[in-house]
Amino acid sequence: MNWLELSVTCDAEAVESVSELLAHYGYNGGVVVEPPIIPGDDGPEYRYDPVRPVTVRTYLALDESAEEARARIEQGLWLLGMIRPVGQLQVRQIEEEDWANAWKQYYTIQRIGERMMIVPSWLDYEPQHDDLVVRIDPGMAFGTGLHPTTQLCLRALEQYVTPGITALDLGCGSGILAIAAARLGAARVLALDTDPIAVEATRANAALNTVADVVIAAQGSLGRGAAFGHWLQPTTVRSDQETSTAESSALLPDSLPPDVALPFDLIVANIIARVLVAVAPDCVAALRPGGILISSGIIAERESDVVAAYAAAGLEPVTRHQEGDWVALVHRKPSYAPPSA
Repeated sequence: MNWLELSVTCDAEAVESVSELLAHYGYNGGVVVEPPIIPGDDGPEYRYDPVRPVTVRTYLALDESAEEARARIEQGLWLLGMIRPVGQLQVRQIEEEDWANAWKQYYTIQRIGERMMIVPSWLDYEPQHDDLVVRIDPGMAFGTGLHPTTQLCLRALEQYVTPGITALDLGCGSGILAIAAARLGAARVLALDTDPIAVEATRANAALNTVADVVIAAQGSLGRGAAFGHWLQPTTVRSDQETSTAESSALLPDSLPPDVALPFDLIVANIIARVLVAVAPDCVAALRPGGILISSGIIAERESDVVAAYAAAGLEPVTRHQEGDWVALVHRKPSYAPPSA
């Protein structure tokens, strides 16, 4: 079966009404809302652009009722356009595999490090001796194992996770790093992300890997990281200095299970340099003495900022790895309190 993709741009105030209209006629009520984003200087960072229009799209099965549905949507959009700015309806025909499956061709089974096998959930794989398999369905969340920063973190986890530790995955995305830590023997992993889609993806992937009793996913961040919010929200982002010096009332989100508690033996944070700088003191506070911090998402040009923030927070450098323009750092919280000046 072939499909019609229908898309339209509108201002933020009209998104809800346009979405309801498209959902009424779209296949299974499905609607995709694509907010305008502005790429940041730190790499895989985005923020909401409140000025540019939002794109809303849906899909119609190309059958005998498609033309009538298209015409009714077009009429409804014209009426909505009398109230708020709404663009012209764009229509294109696509084939079944383009609509449902084409994106999957870019994901393959990958061996990362010595033992870690990253397997897309729709592919079959027979584990070899000593393989640790992580099955991932990324959905709309970041973290498939393809990005260099994810691979750098996975290799570091393989080196530093020991059986029975507690860990925090800060900015969990699809949950790939939290699940890897669990498969490597962590007894409890808290996976935090400000994106609710990422939280749901992590829960689903943890269940897929039968580690849902180990990986606890929750919406939120660590300490000052909460000030950044979710990237789709039109909030004002503070400067690095303002955010790093802001008061934080709590290190962890409320309503976590009672067995999720500070301190952690290991924190892995595959986020962006600006947030890593801001949460450096919180990572120190959340780690036990001698605990390990693995951080990536750092583009090489911002590495010095992160290194300086970690030094100021009292973290000791352990090692550094780089792949292309991306850097991963491993630091340790001192096992002793430094003498006061």
